[in-house]
Amino acid sequence: MSEKKKPKLLYTRAEMFELNKKLLLKRGVTIEAIAEISFKQQSKYTDNVTRELCIESVEKILSLRDVFHHVQLACEIDRLAEQKMFQGPIQDIIYEDLGMFGIDETMGLEVAGLYGTIGQTNFGDIDVNKHGIVKRLNEAGKEDGICHTFLDDIVGAIAAAASTRVAQVTNEELAHEDEHVQRLSIFDL
Repeated sequence: MSEKKKPKLLYTRAEMFELNKKLLLKRGVTIEAIAEISFKQQSKYTDNVTRELCIESVEKILSLRDVFHHVQLACEIDRLAEQKMFQGPIQDIIYEDLGMFGIDETMGLEVAGLYGTIGQTNFGDIDVNKHGIVKRLNEAGKEDGICHTFLDDIVGAIAAAASTRVAQVTNEELAHEDEHVQRLSIFDL
């Protein structure tokens, strides 16, 4: 009797990053598009923000286990809604992105909250004002056959978290201008 092979459940950070990147790209989202939202949001408050740091921040966030789970689940829920795989009223609620349905924002707040209250505040700004790729996803989600109910919020949350990380890295660098402060790598953040 052959043993049933167990499914792979645990992934390295590099694997999670690659799986998230591939799935987001399949749904029309690039790392650069997410980073652009972070750049625009953070450059209002911080001088000398670079797109490179924003891209690095998005990549780091996409490698986190909690974010991996959120991205994978959000994209799968939207895909299933597109294929009309849910039953009952929840199918239409998700597919039509009912304004009173807040589970998608709750997931976004959870991801943004990995970077504290500021991350959640940044997510609120992105969710309300719908910048860049978040706006495009939201608008495309209104077309027949496309559902981005969860994806637009998860992408906005990743951008918010990346924006917050950029602020943390920048402030860490400023703090090190004092010669008595122990220097940390940006990878420590």
